[in-house]
Amino acid sequence: MSNAIATIAQDIYNQRDAFAAVLCEPSISFDREAGFAIQAMENNDFLAKVAMGNRQSVVNAVNNIASIGISLNPAKKQAYLVPRDGRVCLDISYMGLVDLATSTGSIRWAQAELVHASDHFELSGIDRAPLHKFNPFHPERGDIVGAYVVVKTADGDYLTTTMSRADIDSIMQRSQSYRSGKSSPWKTDYGEMAKKTVVKRAYKYWPKTDRLDQAIHYLNTDSGEGLAQEQSQQQPQGDPELIKELLASVENAGSAEALAEVWKEGIKRINSAKDKAAHPIFKDAVQARGDAIKSSQANVYEGEVQ
Repeated sequence: MSNAIATIAQDIYNQRDAFAAVLCEPSISFDREAGFAIQAMENNDFLAKVAMGNRQSVVNAVNNIASIGISLNPAKKQAYLVPRDGRVCLDISYMGLVDLATSTGSIRWAQAELVHASDHFELSGIDRAPLHKFNPFHPERGDIVGAYVVVKTADGDYLTTTMSRADIDSIMQRSQSYRSGKSSPWKTDYGEMAKKTVVKRAYKYWPKTDRLDQAIHYLNTDSGEGLAQEQSQQQPQGDPELIKELLASVENAGSAEALAEVWKEGIKRINSAKDKAAHPIFKDAVQARGDAIKSSQANVYEGEVQ
């Protein structure tokens, strides 16, 4: 082990107590993560050089592993240590974001895919999985025209978010790493960055968890990705008039049968308006109204028995 690596290794191992103090995922082991971090330095001379020039950034990156609850294990492909703007940053992959979302219970599963020009891609509605047909073995699928992520929520709903190539490239062109003119993951791994971009946009519609929010916030601020503008955009609120009308129809439903019709008609309206932000609000209202109707019926039956 070189003197530089030995110095960095000592810096990392000095963080044992600090790592434990912010650890949010019990399955994350300090010794294993320290080993992965040192191994990354040993296998990348430039990374080690940047680390020696900014040793505090290595300490910060290692502690972020604990606070976010993600691993540097190369087999998992969740996160990496990367040199960026003269410091070592923790970079979280789209698979890492998906793993965080599933492990924290935000969603059951997710799949992010690229769409090529020769593929057949068709949206089936907000609450249904899309249709994506292609031959993965065909040598000429054409240029990438967009990306999407489909997830299944804990309630069994499908949520699909899509982004066109133009939308993805607009985010790319605002990225600090891309605009720097230096080596950038946008230039070496465009497909992976496209998937990460659509996952980061889609998560706004998923049930919120602290760890996932923290990971996204970190990527948009401290990691050096330079995508703060994407994060700072106003969070989707939905059409207030549409939501008002949907909630009124839910409140007026006096039976389970009537509520079922309200649900079907409401989903049609949401799909027609392409208002994904209205979907979870409408769904929560329908569930709450359904519970109230069941409770009311139960009380009636209890009264009859007495």
